[in-house]
Amino acid sequence: MFEKFIQAQRKKHNLTQEFLASELGISRPTYFQIEQGGRELTISEAKKLAAIFGISLEDFLASKTPKQEVILENKQKNKKASADIQIRVTRKNLDKFKQVLLYVLGKVGSKPNIGETVLHKLLYFIDFDYYEKFEENLMGATYIKNYHGPTSIELGAVIEDMQKNEEIEAVNSRYFKYEQKKYLPIKRPNLDKFSAREIEHIDEVLARLADKNAKEIENYSHEDIPWKAAEEGQPLSYESVFYRDERYSVRNYDDEL
Repeated sequence: MFEKFIQAQRKKHNLTQEFLASELGISRPTYFQIEQGGRELTISEAKKLAAIFGISLEDFLASKTPKQEVILENKQKNKKASADIQIRVTRKNLDKFKQVLLYVLGKVGSKPNIGETVLHKLLYFIDFDYYEKFEENLMGATYIKNYHGPTSIELGAVIEDMQKNEEIEAVNSRYFKYEQKKYLPIKRPNLDKFSAREIEHIDEVLARLADKNAKEIENYSHEDIPWKAAEEGQPLSYESVFYRDERYSVRNYDDEL
């Protein structure tokens, strides 16, 4: 039954009835009626729940959770993801990831607050904000729900590779009373890899967020829908950016009406 499917999805993603009721803009007792089959969903409510659960509206209404495909650059194509993992990435561009990292480090890497924790969040907002604006991937990296906020699963390997190739260097420093690992660029980014739109977008994200310290940007990321809707340790859904509230949305939907 449909209501049992909704309940199962909520439990699978470790979400509370209170949270989903808040996201739908209804009371908790009203949401409880949905899971008991006493109230039907509106179309807008169904769209929101589908996005939060990381599945298409069609599959949601059919009570299906299909497997997703992930295409990795320079990897075997059509590699099936686990049935328990929903990943909304069409193509990872790890070379673009490296160039974005060099660009970000060149712009703000020397700031005292830019350690590894802040770097993860800046890359997340660069990727997810771009997807909301233009409905296409910039880097297409995968970010998982971590206690400290969205965490790129590619960043560690990319940094190790770039250190070996002498493109960046690691520096241990202190930020107030905390030990901090920083990365500074040795090479300049290849700007031929970017469009003018991409550079403008990255600059906008950095202007908005690069002055936040680790705790500030961590707390800020915890209120963003992709992080709130994801299951602990699981990938964040790119599609959920279309259900952000006005505090986080970077797209003017009114202009599209």
